[in-house]
Amino acid sequence: MKRIILFDGVCNFCDASVQFIIKRDPANHFLFTSLQSEKGLELTKKYAIPEDVDSLVLIENGKAFTKSSAALRIAKKLDGLWHLFFLFILVPRKIRDGVYNYVAINRYKWFGKKEDACMLPSPEQRKRFI
Repeated sequence: MKRIILFDGVCNFCDASVQFIIKRDPANHFLFTSLQSEKGLELTKKYAIPEDVDSLVLIENGKAFTKSSAALRIAKKLDGLWHLFFLFILVPRKIRDGVYNYVAINRYKWFGKKEDACMLPSPEQRKRFI
């Protein structure tokens, strides 16, 4: 089963992150949907993801991962040396999530926000969105 990444569809940083993942995932491990989409809302309910989660979520093997745990599990599957970031899983989650939260809280200020919620993926990329 494919892993599903839910992302904030109006966040420029999140959009750039999705593009980053797609470029480094030639094996197509991941499918994508925005948190604001119908499918995103359905998955949020199904996996009991708290309503205040507004950044990255990974659904893998029937379980939802958020914050740094999601990011590190995604990095583990990427081509190149990105999988080495998974070693940070050894850092206590409270510390990892503290860093993650700092970036998440400031992402709109640093990277901006879109007026509309959709990027225009290429035809090949469209297959990866649900």
